[in-house]
Amino acid sequence: MNEKIKLFFGREYFQSRIILWLLFLAVFFDFANWMLLKIFLRSGERRVILHYNVYFGVDSTGVSRGAYLLPAIGLIVLLCNSALSWCFYAKKERIASYVLLLTALMVQLSLLISVVSVIIINY
Repeated sequence: MNEKIKLFFGREYFQSRIILWLLFLAVFFDFANWMLLKIFLRSGERRVILHYNVYFGVDSTGVSRGAYLLPAIGLIVLLCNSALSWCFYAKKERIASYVLLLTALMVQLSLLISVVSVIIINY
């Protein structure tokens, strides 16, 4: 098993510093999204504000686990973009691979802003 892990992470894809940094940052921010919600939103049947609009005020409420949809979407985007990035990198399309991972990172940062907004609105 240890040999398979070394063989997997020994590929050319994981030798690129740009790939490693983009993957690390995207995973870090997705993990931060999950942890922030876990720490600040108590689970239970208590209703929380999920979306606030400046023009109309509160326009979406729900149970606290509904807020976990944000990091779940981020994780799905991260997994899809990482898989596509892997495929493009194997076909020697380095720039497309970097753009996909950079997009995943930007999605994670946007979702971090959304998660922080949900937390601030509810406290």
